[in-house]
Amino acid sequence: MGFRALGTGEAWPLGVVDVGLIVLSHCENPAKEEAVNFLEKVFLGEVNARIPVTSFIGAYHILTRYLRVRRDLAGKELLKTLELRHPSLIPDVTVDHAVTAIKNAIRFRVEGWDGYLVSLADSLGASIIYTIDRRMTRIKHLSIVIPISKGTLQKYYQWVRERLGINL
Repeated sequence: MGFRALGTGEAWPLGVVDVGLIVLSHCENPAKEEAVNFLEKVFLGEVNARIPVTSFIGAYHILTRYLRVRRDLAGKELLKTLELRHPSLIPDVTVDHAVTAIKNAIRFRVEGWDGYLVSLADSLGASIIYTIDRRMTRIKHLSIVIPISKGTLQKYYQWVRERLGINL
């Protein structure tokens, strides 16, 4: 028979990381520690996942426009991670991914970005999307994993409401 070591991709199902986890891990908020711990596991190979580089562009937009983080601070934090040039970072979006993303958005009634994550996951043979977006559960052929505890997410959403002055 013999012995064969399993590589990371063979040992654990592959997943794709959503932009929300990049946002949480790159600004001060109640969920930062858990989000950083999750990304650390990805970078150490304890979680088999890929992160679209475009997530960092989207995270910059969310951090600066919606969460009102100063541009220089948001950029500095995101660049620190990008400049690691870690192999888990997926460097491009093909036209085929964009086409499939829009078709997925229509089919699953999700946002275009979420359609892109489905397209990327399918093309990589990934079975998991790591996200904080519960709406992603509409995609039945993929497992949706929220790696942030429920209590911490509640504190984060309260923090967002207070930060944005939203009374709910």
